[in-house]
Amino acid sequence: MRILGVDPGTALLGYGVVEGEGDPALRAYGVVETRPDRPMPDRLVFLFDHLSDLITLHRPDVMAVEQLFFARNVTTAIAVGQARGVALLAAARLGVPIVEYSPSEVKHAVVGYGKADKAQIQEMVQLILRLDRIPQPDDAADALAVAICHHHTAPFLERARAAVD
Repeated sequence: MRILGVDPGTALLGYGVVEGEGDPALRAYGVVETRPDRPMPDRLVFLFDHLSDLITLHRPDVMAVEQLFFARNVTTAIAVGQARGVALLAAARLGVPIVEYSPSEVKHAVVGYGKADKAQIQEMVQLILRLDRIPQPDDAADALAVAICHHHTAPFLERARAAVD
């Protein structure tokens, strides 16, 4: 299974691609960066186009996205929500199934503790993917954590669906 993890943002949208049936293997990661001097509609189109290109290039079986959490800064929360919408639209347009995880679900799946801090998550991403160093920037490491979360969670979801059927 190939998983595209997305950490939405309008300034930096992190992405990470992992695959494998056993331990997840890294395929790609990075960020899509928009220019802050551009109008928001232009930035959203840029994110949509680049994410669509990434989906076409990597052909994921599923896209995993972190759910929006309530932030203290409403402006930031709105911008992240807009980027999430663009990511969901790009995947839906290209027929890629979407799964969403809360921040605590990602932390629990990657670290084993739902209140882990950012440094713990990044170190576990490095260890799980057997990397020489923590992926940079943070947005890319966060996207890889979301992809790893789904990689670890998908077998349980499949067994649960099979039990219901």
